[in-house]
Amino acid sequence: MTKEVLYLKIAKIIEVQILSETLRIGDKLPSIRSIQKIYNVSLNTAKQAFLELESKSLIESRPKSGYYVSKTSQRKFALPSVSEPKLSEKQNTPEDLTHKVFDALRNKDIRQFSLGVPDKSLLPIAKLNKGIIRAMRNLEGSGTAFEPAQGSINLRRNIAKWSLELEGKLTEDDIVTTLGTMNAIFYCLNAVTKAGDTIATESPVYFGILQLAKSMGLNVIELPTHPVTGVDIDALKKNIHKINAVCLITNFSNPLGSLMPDENKKLLVEMLTFHNIPLIEDDLFGNLYFGDKSPKPCKAFDDAGIVMWCGGVSKTLAPGYRVGWIAPGKFKDEIIWQKLVQTVAMPSLFQEVIADFMEHGRYDHHLRGLRQTLHTNCLKYQRAIEDYFPENTKISQPQGGFFLWLELDERIDTTELYDIAIKQKISFAPGRLFTQHNQFNNCMRLNFALKWDDKLEVDLKRLGKIVKQAL
Repeated sequence: MTKEVLYLKIAKIIEVQILSETLRIGDKLPSIRSIQKIYNVSLNTAKQAFLELESKSLIESRPKSGYYVSKTSQRKFALPSVSEPKLSEKQNTPEDLTHKVFDALRNKDIRQFSLGVPDKSLLPIAKLNKGIIRAMRNLEGSGTAFEPAQGSINLRRNIAKWSLELEGKLTEDDIVTTLGTMNAIFYCLNAVTKAGDTIATESPVYFGILQLAKSMGLNVIELPTHPVTGVDIDALKKNIHKINAVCLITNFSNPLGSLMPDENKKLLVEMLTFHNIPLIEDDLFGNLYFGDKSPKPCKAFDDAGIVMWCGGVSKTLAPGYRVGWIAPGKFKDEIIWQKLVQTVAMPSLFQEVIADFMEHGRYDHHLRGLRQTLHTNCLKYQRAIEDYFPENTKISQPQGGFFLWLELDERIDTTELYDIAIKQKISFAPGRLFTQHNQFNNCMRLNFALKWDDKLEVDLKRLGKIVKQAL
């Protein structure tokens, strides 16, 4: 046999296994060296076989982990629809539903597909505990002393060093620490809007933004949003004269998981700079990418200081520490003043623990493993949903983050479905949470930042059965 036929023959064997679902979405393939030994071929021939499969989008490479059956290899379900907010059908944000979903957190027997909290098994708790002891030894008064309103200089320095996707645009002086990312967004909105002003967001939009805007007396324009590429820039342009600020998750939006392409980010920043409209950028999920490199935030394209870049560790490291930050651009002095007036200073201990964890690459090491787990979980969830949910289900295809957005049959109301599911000890986030309008009633958001095991797959199967029974 010629070399060419050999690598094609090996590729064909693996392709048949994938198409017959012997190898399924998210399954890890044997290493290139294992293939070399199994088929008694050269390393180069084994590599060529994998390149052939990769060129057909049947497998995908993950840095330092090997090759996996790709999500596009057997995808059966369509993507969710592009949102078209019905502006004439505005209703109040569903606060009762929000309370109902949050209340389910108290019951540890309920499967929590609903809220965006990573499972504790995915977090480096033992290492963080050691960091607490180190921080208490090193801090003045073991962490009981006040710190400057701008926040821990050690943490700010580490954030600036670590934010490589911003290409050195940030220094420790550009950053203000906050009590989590929602607190950062609140400061930003407070700095650039007043009651009666209007902000623009994606649609569906994270319900916390809607609740925050309502509490501040702000109007919200929800913009059409594509499940893969994010907010429709042209729709924003048409509404630009009505808007005082824009608030977006450009990297792996919540709940859709969409990723705005870099060219769109650049256009967005240029347009908002021209109109002198601030952009509040929630980049909480930006480090949870499934590709080879971190996507750039809009802040990377900001030369005028109009982008207020918000981040934190509640999705990646320690939800309960409530450590977040802002790079507020030209609004820095206003943000620091607000923080001084409202909180005086943040607790210093947890900031130092996070700074310690970022030092010497520990955070990057943790993120590599977390991304790997989340990517595998995402593929396994998609596979289970295609196995257990009705055939007309539409499912998002996130390139990062930890949410899946499902669009079900139009006859299904997920608010009613939630009441049925919770009786069977399953919680999810109904689509109606993510809008101020009467829409997304047949949608749901699922959190895949959980520990995958047989019981979790059974719970997904039970949820699929509940959906089928509703039809």
